[in-house]
Amino acid sequence: MSEIDKLVAELTARAKTASRQLAQASDTDKSAALKAAASALLSAKDEILAANDQDMANGAERGLSAAMLDRLKLDADRLASIAAAIEQVAILEDPVGQVIDSNTQPNGLVMKRVRVPIGVLGIIYESRPNVTADAAALGLRSGNAVILRGGSEAVHSNQAIHKAMVAGVEAAGLPGDAIILMPTQDRAAVGAMLRAQGQIDMIIPRGGKSLVARVQDEARVPVLAHLDGICHVYVHADADPDMAKAIVVNAKMRRTGICGAMESLLIDQDYPAASELVGALIDAGCEVRADDVLMELDARTVSANAEDWDTEYLEPVVSARAVRGVDEAVAHIARHSSGHTESIITNDQSVADQFQMQVDSAIVMHNASTQFADGGEFGLGAEIGIATGRLHARGPVALEGLTTYKWLVHGQGQVRP
Repeated sequence: MSEIDKLVAELTARAKTASRQLAQASDTDKSAALKAAASALLSAKDEILAANDQDMANGAERGLSAAMLDRLKLDADRLASIAAAIEQVAILEDPVGQVIDSNTQPNGLVMKRVRVPIGVLGIIYESRPNVTADAAALGLRSGNAVILRGGSEAVHSNQAIHKAMVAGVEAAGLPGDAIILMPTQDRAAVGAMLRAQGQIDMIIPRGGKSLVARVQDEARVPVLAHLDGICHVYVHADADPDMAKAIVVNAKMRRTGICGAMESLLIDQDYPAASELVGALIDAGCEVRADDVLMELDARTVSANAEDWDTEYLEPVVSARAVRGVDEAVAHIARHSSGHTESIITNDQSVADQFQMQVDSAIVMHNASTQFADGGEFGLGAEIGIATGRLHARGPVALEGLTTYKWLVHGQGQVRP
C-alpha cells in the first residue's frame, strides 16, 4: 500500500467514525454547529482574505483565465455571503428521519421508508473556495462526514476556511472530523479516493470536463456527476421584447463564469426584435458568434463554427442561431445541451408547456434567467452542485439529495407462512 493509500485509509476511517456520530446528532445540535461555523468564518475574515490574496497572486502568475480568477476571488462581501449561506442551511428542515412514505400490508406489517445519511462523501473540486464551506455545511446538516479535496489554485483559501469551520463545529460539541480537508495536493490522492470502495460512500466532482471525466472513468465508488453547463435560452416569436432583452443579457452577462450562464441563444425566425436582442448583448460587452441569418442583423457579430454549439465558454461569448419554431429549438437543445438548464421566453403558455415537457434537462425555465440555476435561489440553501444525470438526484443537490433511505418494518409477531 502506497503512502497516499495509507493516508486516505486513515482519513476515511476518521470520517466513518464521525459520520456515525453525526447520524445520531439531533437537529438542534447540527444547526448549532453550523451557526458556530458561520460565526467562526466571519471571525477569521482577515486570515481567510489574506490566504485568498495569496491564491489570487499565484493564480495570476500561473496565467489562470479571467473566469477562473473570478471563481477563485473572495472579498468581504463574498465571504459574508458564504457565511450567510451556511446560516441558511442551519435553519433548513433536517431531512434525516423524515418518513418518505408508509403503508400497512394485509398481514398487519407497517412498512416505512425513512431518510438516512449516505455516510462519507468525497468532494473533489477545483478553483471555487466557497465549495469548501458549502460542501461542509450541506454534508454536516444532512448527517454526512465529508472529505474535501480542493484544487491547488485555492489551497490557501481552502485551508483557512476549513480551519475556521472546524473550530466552530468543535466548539459546538460535534466532531471536527466531520469535515476533513485532504492535506496534500498530490494528484495521486484523487485516485486513492476514487478507489476507496467501502470507505467513501459517494464521490461528488465539481469542476471542468477533464476532472469529471477522470472521476467517472476511474471511480469504484458511486458518483454524483455535475457536467458542464451548456445552457440555452430560446426566444419565441411571442416573447415580450423588453422581457427578452432583460433576461438574455442577464442570463449571459450577470456572471459569465458560472455553470448557469447562458452559452447558446436561440431566436425564433419570426421574433420581430432579433436585431435589438443581438445588439443588446454586444453593447453589454459580449461577443456573439452567430449563424448566417443572425449575422445579417448586426455587422459586429462573428461567424459561428460547428464547435460553438457545444462549447461552455464561461466568458463573455455566446453562440446564437435562428430557429424555425419551438420544435426546431427543442431539437437543437437535444443535440447540443449538457442537460443543465434551458429557458424559453414567450407569452404563449401552450408553447411554454410544450417546451418544458419536451426539453430533457435538469432545470427547464419559462420567462426567467438561467442564472437562477442555483440551490439558494431554489430555497435549498447552499448547493453541492447541479446534477445533470438521471439517477438519485437531479438539478440543484442540497440536503435531500445527500440522503438515502432505509426501510423500517413494524410487526406484532408476524411470521411468514
